[in-house]
Amino acid sequence: MFWTWGIEPMLPPADINNQSIPVDGKPYHRTSHKSKGVDLLEAERVSDCRLCYDVLESGKKASGNGPCLGARTGPNKEYEWMSYQEVIDKVHVIGSGLIHAGNDPVQNKFVCILCANRPEWLITDFACQAYSMIPVPLYETLGVEASKHILNECEIATVVCDNEAKVKKLLDIRAHVPTLKMVVTIEPISDDVRSSAESAGLNLVSFEDIDNLGKANTMEPKLPSESDMFTICYTSGTTGKPKGVVLTHRAFLNMVERVHLGMQPHYNANKEDAHLSYLPLAHNFERGCTVLLLMKGVRIGYFSGDVKLLMDDLATLKPTVFPSVPRLLNRIYDSVLADVKPSYIKSTLLSWALASKKKEVERHIFRRNSFWDKLIFRKIQDKLGGRVKLVITGSAPLSSDVMNFLRCALGCLVLEGYGQSEAGAGLTFTLPGDCSVGHVGPPLPGVHIKLVDVPEMNYFAKDGIGEITAKCDFLMTEYYKQPDKTAEALDEDGWLHTGDIGMWAENGALKIVDRKKNVFKLSQGEYVATEKIENVYRASPLVGQIFVDGDSLKPCLMAVVVPDDIYLDKWAVNNGYPAKLEDFCKAEGAKQLVLDDMLKEGTKAGLMSFEQVKDIVLESELFSVENELLTPTMKNKRPSLRSKYDEAIQQLYRDNDL
Repeated sequence: MFWTWGIEPMLPPADINNQSIPVDGKPYHRTSHKSKGVDLLEAERVSDCRLCYDVLESGKKASGNGPCLGARTGPNKEYEWMSYQEVIDKVHVIGSGLIHAGNDPVQNKFVCILCANRPEWLITDFACQAYSMIPVPLYETLGVEASKHILNECEIATVVCDNEAKVKKLLDIRAHVPTLKMVVTIEPISDDVRSSAESAGLNLVSFEDIDNLGKANTMEPKLPSESDMFTICYTSGTTGKPKGVVLTHRAFLNMVERVHLGMQPHYNANKEDAHLSYLPLAHNFERGCTVLLLMKGVRIGYFSGDVKLLMDDLATLKPTVFPSVPRLLNRIYDSVLADVKPSYIKSTLLSWALASKKKEVERHIFRRNSFWDKLIFRKIQDKLGGRVKLVITGSAPLSSDVMNFLRCALGCLVLEGYGQSEAGAGLTFTLPGDCSVGHVGPPLPGVHIKLVDVPEMNYFAKDGIGEITAKCDFLMTEYYKQPDKTAEALDEDGWLHTGDIGMWAENGALKIVDRKKNVFKLSQGEYVATEKIENVYRASPLVGQIFVDGDSLKPCLMAVVVPDDIYLDKWAVNNGYPAKLEDFCKAEGAKQLVLDDMLKEGTKAGLMSFEQVKDIVLESELFSVENELLTPTMKNKRPSLRSKYDEAIQQLYRDNDL
């Protein structure tokens, strides 16, 4: 106890045993303590910004015109920075240049951004906002059909992209996108590609040319109204064609402000903070983080463009805030476990260290200067640059084991949010200082969450479980040009139907327990939710990727599993198996080994017998965006996976006489 004397605990801003309040006496309908009133979808304002565009001026003031955007362009790959005023000036120049180059904000109001995270991405985004154009981000790894669908649905005339590979991709689909006229390229393009573009009737213009054109014809900004369209953010297309989520300026800014308010009082970004932008800006999670941090004068550095160099980027920038996703955080956790597992001494020391730090976390003490930090955890902290004071995770569930590990090992706040693109990004957020696990926190200020019946799955709100529906003042207005899909998602009373199944924990926090979509019935009449089952099995260190599927005419489930190559690399040699992924998948006994470990995790998580898989196929080819087995947000692309592995799964049924 004496080791923590004098350290101020980070006490949660609300009673952790009473994190939300029921509305109209209905326990299944709850809102935040920070809402102005349970009958009003409002919350306290945390900035004077009226539009997302305004956050640049807000950041300039907060930072004293400090560093704003940075890239590793220095002689020794150090970060070089643009100040807030330099960014604002560049925004006006690029916006003016786009208009004078032919993108009429009236006739061609949409501008597509197709490039990796870099300063030009954000400058283009804000340039559109400054002159009432509407940015439509595209994931870099989006498939051909999805790209054609989005470009045609929005009637895109102008695309801003970064390199020749993207130009070639656009040329490949040019004949199917008649509205496309101009492509602005950030990096140099070869003469051959320029010639091909000219033959295809496509005008290639460099970002530098747009810059020069804008300098010669700089216009005063023509700002939109708060109720105007801010962006169309397309869903990743997990189950079909991507849908265009339409968000207004006011809605997106409201969402960002509520997230900021939800983190108070323990995290208040300032000019001393730094953020490494590597998660796709085409997704609202990273875009929302960017807007929030710019509002507070934070400096944002961009990664090198290669995920393999991410650790070097982190070590160079030394960020203080680290938004991430479970896929990366799980890898950090698995790598540490694989390192210590061969050694009894190392494993024991890690267990002691985690147990000691967990006691501190339970007393709301987060620090990086304990004995165990110096002995064990410093190496882990240094992987992220050594200065991280806040980790935010979202997009998929993070297991309790990994959450506890991160809070102890990193010695900082680790907060988890839940939301959807249709709600900007976030709907709920764990309370800063709350050390409990297994939930995604209470509703954000101004958000109402109501559970509704799903009778076909035997879920009823009166029992405290049902589909999560949400209402707030930052929901989408529609799916662009898809009224039928809009009506499915937004009911006549304005509630967003998320498709997720939730329940209220005793402490008033929301737990995600199932998924309404991707649910099907087995032959004996039992309903199964395959995404939930996949998340359970991912807790096995042997499982890198997994696709669980079944047949409504069969009584059980089967799965395709890609073993975790990082874990195998450290574990296999000491356990009599080949470390190479392809060889491991063919090794005698490997399949049963993986299956047994999966079933053990399933039992631990309380899966019913019919939810456990009967058999598996081991696969050495990774699911990826490139082979169209993952969406750009790294979720299973179920139709593609089902098509690819249908015969393999049917063979499993035959092998098991089913």
